[in-house]
Amino acid sequence: MSGNRRKSAVALAATAAISLFASACTGQSGSGTSDDPSKETTITFWHGWINPSEAKAIQATVDAFRKEHPNIHVKVVGNMTDDKINQALRAGGSNAPDVVSSFTTNNVGKFCSSKAFVDLNPFLKKDGIDPEKTFPKAMNEYTQFDGVRCTVPLLGDAYGLYYNKDAFEEAGITDPPRTWSQLAEVAKKLTKTRGDSYERLGFMPNYHGYETTTEHYLGSWDPKYFDADGKSNIAKDPSFADMLSTQKKLVDDLGGYEKLEKFRTSLGDEWGAKHPFHTGQVAMQLDGEWRLGMAEEAEPGFEIGVAPMPVADDRADTYGRGYLTGTIAGIAATSQKQNAAWELVKFMTTDTDAVVDFANAIHNVPSTLAALKSPKLKYDPRFKTFLDIAANPDSTTTPPSVNGGAYLVSLQNLGFAVEKGEQKDIAAGLKKTAAEIDAAIEQAK
Repeated sequence: MSGNRRKSAVALAATAAISLFASACTGQSGSGTSDDPSKETTITFWHGWINPSEAKAIQATVDAFRKEHPNIHVKVVGNMTDDKINQALRAGGSNAPDVVSSFTTNNVGKFCSSKAFVDLNPFLKKDGIDPEKTFPKAMNEYTQFDGVRCTVPLLGDAYGLYYNKDAFEEAGITDPPRTWSQLAEVAKKLTKTRGDSYERLGFMPNYHGYETTTEHYLGSWDPKYFDADGKSNIAKDPSFADMLSTQKKLVDDLGGYEKLEKFRTSLGDEWGAKHPFHTGQVAMQLDGEWRLGMAEEAEPGFEIGVAPMPVADDRADTYGRGYLTGTIAGIAATSQKQNAAWELVKFMTTDTDAVVDFANAIHNVPSTLAALKSPKLKYDPRFKTFLDIAANPDSTTTPPSVNGGAYLVSLQNLGFAVEKGEQKDIAAGLKKTAAEIDAAIEQAK
């Protein structure tokens, strides 16, 4: 998705007090499955894209669908946030959407548990579509909750490492780092200080840095956020303590939290031409697939390299993995035309050419295994890094929860305290945070 829309989605997901679907939505799963999709009908499709080129691309997908289903007319409405969706589903009636897409995968747990969206498993089974063989593993995980698959992936985002090839050559570094120890070594070698600041920073590790969040970092490990009983697992899984201590060490090695924060606040906007990677102020950047086009458009004056994000030292053999998220699509439980709605959802998310054409148009990662291998994909050779990360079975995501992304906010808050030096006992911090997460989930239930 585009930078500005993605930014809005992240901001929404990072708000612990999100009240989406806090009360029951009108309509029940299956209440609108008696419609005949072969008859003349009109359905409404809501999506969040606002960029003109992206809105044009989604309309082109709908137009392609209409050629195959001329009897199903589609009213397309853009710039629809999860808040607007929630309000419409509560109100019901003819103005509510039939098909909905959202940028906020963290809300899948709410969508499914509240029955705001219908369970798509019966539709998939009816049409002989096996999600495990159709979608990448991590995308399968973030589109379902507690046995209910109320969404399917509609393009994805994959995170990797961008690096300044000219700076690497100047420092005598031949290859991008593959482990976090190597990342730390390379970051220190690439860093040039200037007084009490930096002429160039090898890597910005602070959590307030662009995209350097706890969940994105944990894509380099193999985190299990919850146990089989749905309880927070962060105090028991060593991945979390290892990541937090590894990040903290990198912060200290590169000058300390206060010095890094002072430099960070002087840097350009994440979504503008003066992004610190574009300007050469930061030599390596954790970011999504969209950064490549944005960086090239900024004419940085150096050659850009792209690689998978380095992995945890004890998982060196899994290099090539990454963190995945993306856009999701579902059918509103209030819809009285769910069979017709399913035809559109099925086309947008499982028709290989439709997925490929949409990915080509908005430069996101295709969300089916077949589309990832399609010869019709058009991309910069460096973009293949993100295609490979998406297809990699070791790639991870953050699992849905009944209260959305609140557990990620709790973990991120712990990360802030650790990097500042306020929380020196990481094990104790994780134990306290796990209890906080469990209490919030119980309250949400």
